[in-house]
Amino acid sequence: MAWRGQADTKDRIFGALVYILPLIYVLPFGEFLLRQFPALGFIYVPLQPVVQIYYAFPFAGIIIFFVLFLAVVRNERINNFIRFNTMQAILLDILLVLLRLATQILGEGLGQNLLTETLYNVVFLGTLAACFYAIIQSALGRYAEIPALSEAVYGQVR
Repeated sequence: MAWRGQADTKDRIFGALVYILPLIYVLPFGEFLLRQFPALGFIYVPLQPVVQIYYAFPFAGIIIFFVLFLAVVRNERINNFIRFNTMQAILLDILLVLLRLATQILGEGLGQNLLTETLYNVVFLGTLAACFYAIIQSALGRYAEIPALSEAVYGQVR
């Protein structure tokens, strides 16, 4: 999407870094898969200090959300590439919050059976795939087009 301008190296790095937020927030959904395949945990080795800081503060998620939304997405002086990727990461995070809320509400009825494990694995792997796709596209200087999600982002980022 060249009409929005080119992304330089700094923009590519910042555009990719915001996807750390959904990668951290999806971690509880990966509990079953990471227990069965501990080798998958290598994905989170470089993020371990960030994960510890994130979970050490009770309201870190909501604070980061408001800072990113108000200081980055709504700031028109920041490059559109960074704003797009930030909003897309925020929307991924919102989806994960809603899924976590739904699983907590329905958690007693679902129990820990094959259906619950499958749901958690699908959410975990789907989020990993979306984040890694977006990180790679951002590193290449391209807009990561995730169906339905990117359309909502375009509505928010002008």
